[in-house]
Amino acid sequence: MKNRIVSRSLVVVGACLPFVGAQHAAPLQSAMPGPTLTPQDSALHALNRLAYGPRPGDVARVAAEGVMRWIDRQLSPDGIDDDRLIERERQFQILKYDRGDLAAMYTAAERERRERKLAAGQTADGSDSVGGQHAVPLPKQADPMIQKSNRLASEFADLAVARATLSERQLYEIIVDFWTNHFNVYAANGADRFLTPDYIEHTIRPRAMGKFQDLLIATARSPAMLFYLDNWESVAPGSVPPTGLHVRARPIFGRRPGLFGPVRDPARQDSVRRRALERMPNGVNENYARELLELHTLGVDGGYTQHDVIDVARIFTGWSIERPQQGGDVEFHDWAHDRGEKLVLGVWFEGGHDMDEGIRLLKLLANHPATMHHVSRKLCQRFVNDDPPDGCVDDAVAAWKRSSGDMREVLRAIFHGPDFWAAANVRAKVKTPLEFVVSAARAVAAEPDTSPRLAQVVARLGEPLFLHVAPDGYPEREAAWVNSGALLDRMNAAMALASGKLPGVTVVLDSLVPVGDADQLIGAVNEKILGGTMSENTKQVLRRELAGIGDPVQARALAVGLAIGGPEFQRQ
Repeated sequence: MKNRIVSRSLVVVGACLPFVGAQHAAPLQSAMPGPTLTPQDSALHALNRLAYGPRPGDVARVAAEGVMRWIDRQLSPDGIDDDRLIERERQFQILKYDRGDLAAMYTAAERERRERKLAAGQTADGSDSVGGQHAVPLPKQADPMIQKSNRLASEFADLAVARATLSERQLYEIIVDFWTNHFNVYAANGADRFLTPDYIEHTIRPRAMGKFQDLLIATARSPAMLFYLDNWESVAPGSVPPTGLHVRARPIFGRRPGLFGPVRDPARQDSVRRRALERMPNGVNENYARELLELHTLGVDGGYTQHDVIDVARIFTGWSIERPQQGGDVEFHDWAHDRGEKLVLGVWFEGGHDMDEGIRLLKLLANHPATMHHVSRKLCQRFVNDDPPDGCVDDAVAAWKRSSGDMREVLRAIFHGPDFWAAANVRAKVKTPLEFVVSAARAVAAEPDTSPRLAQVVARLGEPLFLHVAPDGYPEREAAWVNSGALLDRMNAAMALASGKLPGVTVVLDSLVPVGDADQLIGAVNEKILGGTMSENTKQVLRRELAGIGDPVQARALAVGLAIGGPEFQRQ
């Protein structure tokens, strides 16, 4: 049976490739004339772009309400009741801990791992120690603290999937995902293992639909971002902390008797002093400065120079973290700050200032024309087309200027503009793995559980959440996600979902697609899941694969699975 399913998957994947790849041939530069969308078409388009796809009945409801009225409601998420999601969120333990709690838990788990390795006859780095072969075997059951730490680490990704699947505030969850990638941090990087949940919950989510300037400043001050891009260790050359000065202090004339203790060995003092100094930061780190200009604000073609990068890095010297391994907050170290004069983008920053000059710089960057264009283009790429039309970008920039960077107004301009509704831009984008999994779950009214298993499906399809190593975040363009292997993986996930075997969700198809003959199944699946977009080619493939299936329940699962894994459902 498994080989039969794989064979069927390959057949439909083969049909997908020409359809998906054809979009590379003629990139769209501007809105092109096409047939006017019906209310149902408009509702489906909006639900595919401003939401993670429709649930059963959503298209009809949005069309009846009026698609523009629905969009305006989505732009004001605080006014949308989301009781079902709120109830589900209470089941996620990760939300009950702050970053200090998570840091203590993570540190305890790491300590336990080291102790278990040492007890097993290994050094802390994993190599065998002398006499390791004689060590007493450890019990096979993992320590409860390690289990809890691992469970919470994976739970946060599943929380993101559950929110995307269940929330009534769909546009809000979409834009949270956008900013999470725009201001990416790598959650498996040292202290970011326990700083990332706080970063998403208290930095990104509260500001996702507000002023860009506020979000930019909040990310710059976030311990997760400071740690990820190493700015917490960036100091002016020659800077020494007060404790460092104490360590370096040494009697000029040999040993000095202690007043209340034994005489200390100068050689040992020198060794301690040397190790302490080696551990201290020793210069300016440009990582955050470079990504701030290239990714977060101006863009790679934003007109900045290497001199600008250096002086931006100097401005952010001293922005650090109070006890990062304990989940501490941002802390400004005045002793580490470069108080000299700086010049950034032709703007003079006089010397003698502290953290305030960093805030001034962030406000300057947030309202710079290059930033408006760069971020607006990325938003149009997310919501309109991989090759954003110039008119969409211009509309977004104009709204940015009018509203001082209010993201609600920028998004409103995009959604009210002609490019968003142009027929050439409808179903012109390919879903990311997260979008595919969530839209598939929503299409069949699947109920996600609180285990990490559905997030693991997203990861297996190529997008492990919060684990993109580079600071640019997951890509938006279809070329990053479309190949025969990826489409086969999606098909297999779709088949597992339709047959009720996909981990992490519960699916009941009875109320969605009734059993019937091949033509009845194809008609129901086309209407209920694909919104009437099924091509004749896909219909022929389904008829051929359904032929000879005697079990009506199995035939229904096959039809639903092939439709979700097929070419039409990959597009949005």
